[in-house]
Amino acid sequence: MDVDLIKKIQKEFNKLTKGQKLIAEFIINEYDKAAFMTALTLGETVGVSESTVVRFAHSLGYDGYKDLQKQLQELVKNKLTTVQRLSMVSKYSDKEGVLKKVMEKDMENIQRTINETGQEAFEQSIDLILNAKNIYILGLRSSSFLAGYLGFYLSFLFKDIKVVTSGANDLFEQLFRADSEDVIIGISYPRYSKRTLEALDFCKEKGCKIISITDSLISPAAKYSDITLIATSDMLSFVDSLVAPMSLINALIVAIGLKKKEDTTVYFEELERIWKKYNVYDSSIDNK
Repeated sequence: MDVDLIKKIQKEFNKLTKGQKLIAEFIINEYDKAAFMTALTLGETVGVSESTVVRFAHSLGYDGYKDLQKQLQELVKNKLTTVQRLSMVSKYSDKEGVLKKVMEKDMENIQRTINETGQEAFEQSIDLILNAKNIYILGLRSSSFLAGYLGFYLSFLFKDIKVVTSGANDLFEQLFRADSEDVIIGISYPRYSKRTLEALDFCKEKGCKIISITDSLISPAAKYSDITLIATSDMLSFVDSLVAPMSLINALIVAIGLKKKEDTTVYFEELERIWKKYNVYDSSIDNK
């Protein structure tokens, strides 16, 4: 199925019934709203029955409306402006409250990530990281927090960890020495940073192995990747839900730590000695 659903609808428009054309016109003009409507709501909005909406999905080659809706949501993720995303928060302001709705959505994202992230891809990622000469971690904008977190913990396990940032040095300068013996972990979520994608393309040309952590297999980051790890990040208002990606990153760190258990134990024993000597942590807490 074409990623650009709008073009597909335009192509099939003349073959649609009168009622289906009303749906098609609404989706083309209001795709950011349609993507989050149920079949019943969409039908009521354009003045057709719910069954007409379902038949419209079938006419485009989908098994049902939910499949069409999922494809439309993937399409609009990268097109929604911050203002459009902010307007979506109204659906979380009902009597159940924002706290419950947001946490339920995060739980749903984690469950989807468990179902969609393949164990084989996960294990292959661990092997690539363990055998890499150097490990570069790339994530910009909201993904920079995930990149920094992953880099912080992997630096306890490896000597050569480089978190690529949008600082004084350009991304390409920071990645200039990367080669086929190195692994790039690219983290990219909607709205996908163009600079991140350009950097992944640069690394691909240099022969680096690329692991992407992103939201779907049709993410633009996935096409540059040797391995793609999926962690769902359904949006809430202007905020990206990064709970599931963080959980996936935690799983990576723990799995790698288990593989390097002996080295890690020695390393942390020495760190504990240093932390104690220089009072890095407060040890005066009264536990009574």
